[in-house]
Amino acid sequence: MTFITANFTPICLIASRLWTPNLRNGFISPVTLVHTLASSRSRLLKNKNHYKNLVFYSCSRGISCQSTALSDINSTSDTVSSNGYGRLLPCPFQNGPPRVEHLVVPEEGPVLEYICKALDLPPLYVEDLIQFGAVYYALVCPKPPPTATPEQIKVYEKVTDPSVLRKRTSIKGKTVREAQKTFRITRPDEIVEAGTYLRVHVHPKRFPRCYAIDWKSRIIAVTDDYVVLDKPAGTSVGGTTDNIEESCATFATRALGFSAPLQTTHQIDNCTEGCVVLARSKEYCSVFHGKIREKKVKKLYLALAAAPVPIGILTHYMRPINMAPRLVSEDFVKGWLLCQLEVLECKKVPWPRSEFESTYNLDDCRWAMKDFAYECQINLRTGRTHQIRAQLAACSAPVVGDSMYMPAAIAEMISPGSNPFGKIKKLYTNENDKSLAVDEWIAQHGKEPSVAVGLQACQISWDDGKHCYDARSPWWR
Repeated sequence: MTFITANFTPICLIASRLWTPNLRNGFISPVTLVHTLASSRSRLLKNKNHYKNLVFYSCSRGISCQSTALSDINSTSDTVSSNGYGRLLPCPFQNGPPRVEHLVVPEEGPVLEYICKALDLPPLYVEDLIQFGAVYYALVCPKPPPTATPEQIKVYEKVTDPSVLRKRTSIKGKTVREAQKTFRITRPDEIVEAGTYLRVHVHPKRFPRCYAIDWKSRIIAVTDDYVVLDKPAGTSVGGTTDNIEESCATFATRALGFSAPLQTTHQIDNCTEGCVVLARSKEYCSVFHGKIREKKVKKLYLALAAAPVPIGILTHYMRPINMAPRLVSEDFVKGWLLCQLEVLECKKVPWPRSEFESTYNLDDCRWAMKDFAYECQINLRTGRTHQIRAQLAACSAPVVGDSMYMPAAIAEMISPGSNPFGKIKKLYTNENDKSLAVDEWIAQHGKEPSVAVGLQACQISWDDGKHCYDARSPWWR
């Protein structure tokens, strides 16, 4: 029996988030595990909108029908297969549409051969995906969504039957959460058991700017413990969920000729440039994380805002949902996260020249007044994701080129009250009406910037200034 659904889901759903059963951290047997998975149906139905596009695939004819030798895997051929897939390099100039496939392994065997067969992908391409960190597994797959076909459910039930799970020593003594935790596949010859869940990011997010950077020129400092990098805009510090190859840590490691990979100690947005600290060892990575927790690390930013920003401390509260856009409120909301930044200086400067906008692929967000911008020096007191961008947009002074937050700021200026958490409050008769208003507000935001916005981490220091490093002039000067 073989079935491959024609449509694929363009949404990245992480297996460990498909459900969160309320279990104590005890041990459960494989039979109890199956019972618990089955009892999750009611929770799944409540969140069906999150899973309706999830598709499971399986190929029950086995994986020996395509015998891929290691010599073939290591071939340097760049031949493109009949379905259009060749190699992940050279890097495309633009990202294509996302494609994430969800698989259930019916029989034990090498992961590369199974993916090739199930998704009709050439071995060289799949090997590249594994190298990029775009293939994940979990010991136990999540229950198929309500939209699954009878055949898909049949395959799921077959590989998670109690008699099958009892034979899998790998899941004995694990909780549901532990058994569903995802890990990267790191080798093409890794063996996967029957019933294993695989998530394959067939079209990983790419970072073409990595190949246009003189990385040695971006190194600010090198010590025995760490490296300080002036991160270019349009790059990822430590990689993304589906691409750990095209990252600042990887390219800086190669530029310096280090044998041990540099490790990420903190993050700044892909579209932000400036100072980041990369650790040379796990030990110093832990040390720096401790300094961040103890608030011994100070970060100064330069933000190029589209309108003037008041000097002083800006306080907002951020919705604690790990997805963009990040919503903020000036009023306290129970459970929301405190966001504070201090604007130290705000000066009027010329709007970036057209050649800068072209070089850094700045989106024209239809901001009306483009004669002047406002360069703000900001002391970041709390380090939330997208914090500066979200807070300045909430003050009607979005960051220049910010295609995600500027459209929403414009929408609120045109139609005051569009933002349910803004200064002008509308009255909602019930929670459902407010929920719809929040969804409409989220829809007013745009896409994530492709390269740069007017934001730079201009200085980083720690231990009361004992260690202090500055970035080069920002791109807009």
